[in-house]
Amino acid sequence: MPAAIPLYAYQRRWFLDRSRFKIGMFARQTGKTFTTTLECVDDAYEGMTIGKRSRWVILSRGERQAKEAMNEGVKPHAKAYGLALEESEYDFKTPNDTTFRALEVEFPDGSRIVALPANPDTARGFSANVFLDEFAIHKDSRAIWGALFPVISAGWKLRITSTPKGKGNKFYELMTANDSVWSRHVVDIHQAVADGLPRNVDELRAGLADEELWAQEYELQWLDEATAWLPYELIFSVEDPAAGDPAGYTGGPVYIGNDISAGGGDLWVAWVWELVGDVLWCREIVELRRAKFATQDAVMDELFERYRVVRLAMDQTGMGEKPVEDAQKRYGSTRVEGVHFTGPAKLVLANSGKQRFEDRKVRIPEGSPSLRADLHSLVKIIGPTGNVRFVAPREGGSHADRTWAAFLGVHAADGGAAPIEFQSLGRLRVGAGMADYIGSAGGPGGHGAYLGS
Repeated sequence: MPAAIPLYAYQRRWFLDRSRFKIGMFARQTGKTFTTTLECVDDAYEGMTIGKRSRWVILSRGERQAKEAMNEGVKPHAKAYGLALEESEYDFKTPNDTTFRALEVEFPDGSRIVALPANPDTARGFSANVFLDEFAIHKDSRAIWGALFPVISAGWKLRITSTPKGKGNKFYELMTANDSVWSRHVVDIHQAVADGLPRNVDELRAGLADEELWAQEYELQWLDEATAWLPYELIFSVEDPAAGDPAGYTGGPVYIGNDISAGGGDLWVAWVWELVGDVLWCREIVELRRAKFATQDAVMDELFERYRVVRLAMDQTGMGEKPVEDAQKRYGSTRVEGVHFTGPAKLVLANSGKQRFEDRKVRIPEGSPSLRADLHSLVKIIGPTGNVRFVAPREGGSHADRTWAAFLGVHAADGGAAPIEFQSLGRLRVGAGMADYIGSAGGPGGHGAYLGS
């Protein structure tokens, strides 16, 4: 390994461990992908010195992550080693005629490293050493595992890294199994800092402001999936890189769910769904905190201007009475429905929302820890008398506000409405109150808060 690539102590331990089967659970932003792609390049370099070609396949959560592994890992490492390489990008077609974008580098001796999205068919399509990057969030992790393991059984090496994402996935099973086959590494944020990673733990924790997310992403705790209304596996199954982008709007009917807040620590959230066929695509999530009613109205006006809104369902509980009344005056009472968040109403909203997720009839933005945590935070509790209620912690600056906005939007779509004519009235002039605006993709504040990685 060139001296130009310094590693922290925990990274050196991982890099130097050349066990055939190696699995690591690392805190976020500790360099797990960086270090493992270094091993891939080092293996290729070693193969060149002994006349043995090396082959690696990196299977990532999606095309964006595969590209990052190649561009921010493999290629810079190859440059540090002084290795010439040829780059290519091509369509990889599976036996079911599904096409994925593959990135490949080839070294002078014919050694190759390929990166592409994880899928049971892509896992089956190569005979090579394999790196499963962020395996806990791979869609169909068990199917990928079933397709992959026979392929690597002929002496190939396997590397798996991830942060924990609940217990309902293959990564949890492999990481917690009682066997001596796997070499297991666990590096939480405290270990990483003790080994030299320059991070201020207290500052990170305060900045994240979400104890559940902190426990999972940085302290590597397995959160109980049994009580979550939307398990992580279900959330991951409907993520799509094209969701959450207003530029993807096709002009179809739009349904908006609006969770109301004008003070305290909760968010005001407008979730925009476009119906494409029978699937609701998230086009935009707008979040405000401590915004005045005038600002909220201005943002909603812009959404009605930008999209062909058929129906808006709003939280009418408490302070929601006035915003609902005002919205009905501006947009019409047939297009705006107020929903009182009683126990029975929440049960209806939660059931219809979850059904859409389970039927894969929604698409949500990919790769946002804050959005995932919000959706996962909602818990169903059954009281001693059989009454049902839903609770969510407030520590993250959101009281499942995004989730309820999403469910309200689903309710608006399921309720239906007569088609309306859509005519843009031109861009609205927004006042200085928009300074309180956190942001929305395509909205006045630029990219939305859900886009954080």
